[in-house]
Amino acid sequence: MTRHNENALSLATWLSEQAGIQTVIYPGLDTHPDHVLASELMVGWGGMVSIILEGGGAAADHFMGELKLVTAAPSLGGVETLVSQPRYTSHTGLTAAERDAGGIPDGFVRISVGIEAIEDLITDFAQALEAIRL
Repeated sequence: MTRHNENALSLATWLSEQAGIQTVIYPGLDTHPDHVLASELMVGWGGMVSIILEGGGAAADHFMGELKLVTAAPSLGGVETLVSQPRYTSHTGLTAAERDAGGIPDGFVRISVGIEAIEDLITDFAQALEAIRL
């Protein structure tokens, strides 16, 4: 779990500085509304990071299609980094309006951060973000 926590915090911090990302959701970031509470209750902040991409669902589809190291899969909590879109998995039964009302717009991507070398993960996310900006 130590590596999950370290990688997730590093990736979330890096993602929060990138163009094309509207929001990064991770309790380890000072910007998270429950950061203080999470700091008091948790040992580390876990391996789950979520982002909302500018450009909505089309951007999320394109972004996920450009990832090389990271795999698209609805599973969570493994040693490998996985990405999924709740609109296709856990929230597929809701309308777009219902997802939006719940804070899960079409550009929402859930990242289950694994234990790969953080440099490799950042490189993969960087090239995928660059591809959707072109």
